[in-house]
Amino acid sequence: MREMKSTVRDAVKSMKQKPTVMIVDFFGTALLSITDVGVTSKYVYIPSHAWFLALIVYLPVLDKVMEGEYVDIKEPMKIPGCKPVGPKELLDTMLDRSDQQYRDCVQIGLEIPMSDGVLVNTWGELQGKTLAALREDIDLNRVIKVPVYPIGPIVRTNVLIEKPNSTFEWLDKQEERSVVYVCLGSGGTLSFEQTMELAWGLELSCQSFLWVLRKPPSYLGASSRDDDQVSDGLPEGFLDRTRGVGLVVTQWAPQVEILSHRSIGGFLSHCGWSSVLESLTKGVPIIAWPLYAEQWMNATLLTEEIGMAIRTSELPSKKVISREEVASLVKKIVAEEDKEGRKIKTKAEEVRVSSERAWTHGGSSHSSLFEWAKRCGLVS
Repeated sequence: MREMKSTVRDAVKSMKQKPTVMIVDFFGTALLSITDVGVTSKYVYIPSHAWFLALIVYLPVLDKVMEGEYVDIKEPMKIPGCKPVGPKELLDTMLDRSDQQYRDCVQIGLEIPMSDGVLVNTWGELQGKTLAALREDIDLNRVIKVPVYPIGPIVRTNVLIEKPNSTFEWLDKQEERSVVYVCLGSGGTLSFEQTMELAWGLELSCQSFLWVLRKPPSYLGASSRDDDQVSDGLPEGFLDRTRGVGLVVTQWAPQVEILSHRSIGGFLSHCGWSSVLESLTKGVPIIAWPLYAEQWMNATLLTEEIGMAIRTSELPSKKVISREEVASLVKKIVAEEDKEGRKIKTKAEEVRVSSERAWTHGGSSHSSLFEWAKRCGLVS
């Protein structure tokens, strides 16, 4: 995006009707320095949460005061408005301070305050403490300098699924809140060994499951049919033994619609923020399986602050999670007899209700967006 500044400037200048407001995303903050194009207001949209925003704007401070690598620190780092986080909760781009991606993140943290404000995909009831810190904490307010507008949850709405659909026909036959949905995102390819352990764990749990399964890396590029490739990466006889109890889907699946289904009782997720929001807004508790980027931090937010998830004992990107642990996690979320699971389910329903309330007339996000629109002169 930094190399696109002149192209964007020329494109805006060539418009017959000049825009007065410019909104850039997290990777477009370099465009905030564009001048002489008639834009009177510039904003940054953060599609992630308030913890992420607080970390990024505070990162230039950490970069100055910290010595050595972050992963070598003995005590959890204190970021205003957030729970102290250790190396396991860092962004993976922070693992090597000499890496260009880390330097880019520091630069983004410096550029965000050049805007007139920040729009963030969360809501007041979900992250009130961090949002308050972004407004009021002396150390944090000193670096961000501009107002923050929580306007979430912004998620894709349900679409009409064509019938017949084998996935939903199967879900329709399952009991309410009895199925764990397993999907690790578009980039969530597991190793062969971890795929095997996850399969054994699902089978050991004796719980119903819907698994959207990507091919293990060793099978990418193979010429045989997709179903054959995937079954080759599963325990021998797994599909036959779990027939009726589980369903393995090897193609794209409509996630929002699946999470909306009455039979879904839990979501084993990589914790990308879009997937998290889709789960939160449907009241589906999460088994956190973070793989990369800010997903480590997302998992900590879900388990330690929001309280509607459980997570693996180790980072799945660092260690293979055993079948026994997989089975335990699934049963804890889906089975009715687990006390911790019941508590998480109750919290999940509370979060769902608050997400709906945020966008009602007068709700926190509705009011925040209206305030932003007035500031931009879009409404009177």
